[in-house]
Amino acid sequence: MAIAVRSLIALLSLLYFYVAATFLFTPLVGAENFALEPVGIQGMATLRADFGAYFLVTGGAMLWGTAANRPMLYWVAIAILGITFVVRCFSLMVDGVGADPFAPMAVEAVTIVLLLTGMKVHKPP
Repeated sequence: MAIAVRSLIALLSLLYFYVAATFLFTPLVGAENFALEPVGIQGMATLRADFGAYFLVTGGAMLWGTAANRPMLYWVAIAILGITFVVRCFSLMVDGVGADPFAPMAVEAVTIVLLLTGMKVHKPP
């Protein structure tokens, strides 16, 4: 079970790296996928820096925790995704329901549950 969960976490971290790379190298594609529209060069820089860092740190914490057999590093990703999830819930209350707010929330929730499961099934070396 532990190997399966760790493998899933490693694979999921690659998805976060892919999204980070999309924002770094093709920010307009990343922006479109997330219903964003940059304003000028500063907007492009914001997409690259802020969104690139968000997904790079999240995926990095997941992969590092798995590769180094240090699941406490999962707390970094759990904190980032947990805050994001809570703010999305707040946005639903304040702004209402948009086109499809639940797909990203599902990804965040599944990732958090998987990381918590990874911590639970962890077997120290």
